[in-house]
Amino acid sequence: MLIAAASGRALAASARRGGYVPLVADFFGDQDTIAAAQAHVRLCDGLERGMRSAGVLDALERLATHQELAGIVCGTGFEDRPEVLGNIARRWKLLGNPPDVIVRAKDPLVLSKLCRDNGIAHPDISLSPPSDPINWLRKRKGGAGGQHIRAAVDDIGGRTFYYQRRVAGAPTSALFLADGNRALVLGFSAQWSSPAPQQPFRYGGAVQPASLAHAAAEAMIETVQKLAARLSLVGLNSADFLIDDRGGIQFLEINPRPGATLDIFEPSEDSLFAMHIAACEGILPAKAPRFEQARASAIVYAERDVAAFPALDWPPWAADRPTVGIHVARRDPLCTVLACAASAAKAQELAQRRVAMILAATNVGLP
Repeated sequence: MLIAAASGRALAASARRGGYVPLVADFFGDQDTIAAAQAHVRLCDGLERGMRSAGVLDALERLATHQELAGIVCGTGFEDRPEVLGNIARRWKLLGNPPDVIVRAKDPLVLSKLCRDNGIAHPDISLSPPSDPINWLRKRKGGAGGQHIRAAVDDIGGRTFYYQRRVAGAPTSALFLADGNRALVLGFSAQWSSPAPQQPFRYGGAVQPASLAHAAAEAMIETVQKLAARLSLVGLNSADFLIDDRGGIQFLEINPRPGATLDIFEPSEDSLFAMHIAACEGILPAKAPRFEQARASAIVYAERDVAAFPALDWPPWAADRPTVGIHVARRDPLCTVLACAASAAKAQELAQRRVAMILAATNVGLP
C-alpha cells in the first residue's frame, strides 16, 4: 500500500497492524517511519513548499516499481493541493476522499452554506477583510495544523485566505469513519495549542476522551452524520468544534483525511488503517472501539536550529524521532510524545511533562 502524507509514521504503523505492507513518501523520513515502512522516500523541502506534483509522483513511482499495489492512502498535506491528489488518483487507486470532495469540504463558502441549510451552528465567514478585524480570524484555504491561523488585525490579505468570526469555546474534535453516506464517530478528543511567534494557534496536541456533556456529544454526532452524507465523505475524517461553557457547540471545519489523532485512537484489537480501507469500500464497523485508558499525544517543536541531528538515547514514549544527521530547523516538529493514564487530565499532564523533558534533554545534549 502506498502512503503519502506530511508525516507518514502513524499511518505506516497502523497499516502494518492491519496486515498491509506500507510504502511511504513523507516530509520527515524519521527513524520510526523508516522502521515501519517496507520502503521510504523523503519529500525534500516539503515543510517549506508543501506537496508538489512532480516530486510526489516521482517518489511514488520509485516506491511502486515492481510492487503489487492495493492502492494509495493520502494523509495530511493535500487539502490545498487537489490537483496533486488528482494526478495521484489518475495513476493509482485512491483510497480516501477524491479531489472534488476535498475541494467542497475545504471551501469555506460551500461549508457555510451546508451549515445554514442543515441548521448547524457555524461562525460567520467572509472572503473580504472585515470592518471589525479584532473579532475575526484569518485562515488559509485548505490549511491544516493551526500554523496558518492569525488574528485578522495582523492581516496581510491574499486570495488564498478567508475570514472567520471569533467564537469562544474549548477546541474539540470528532474522529469518524464514513462510507459515502453514513458516518460512525469513533471518539472525541480535546486539543490544545503550542503558540509560537506569528503562530498563536499552532497545533500542540490532543487527548481522548474529551470531557463532554451527553447533549454536546449527541449534537456533534448529528452534525458529523449530516455533513458526511452531504459531502459524500469516505474513510477516516475528523470534524473540529468549539464547545462553550454551557455545552453549546459551534462546528468549525472538516479534515477530510486521516490526521493527527491516529495514535490516540488506534484500537488494541484492530487497525485504524484497515478500518479506513473498509470504510472506503462501503463497510463500517458495528460500533466504535472501546479504550481502557485515556491517551494523549503532543508535538515537540525544536527550539533551536540543528544542522546535523546527533544520535540520542530516546525514551520509549517518543515517536517520529529524527534520523541521525538530518537538519532540523528551529520551530520545526522535532518528535511526538505519547502518554496513557487513568484520566484524560492525567494523560494530558503527562504528555506535556514529557514535552518539557524532551526539550530539556535536547537543549543540553545538542551542539
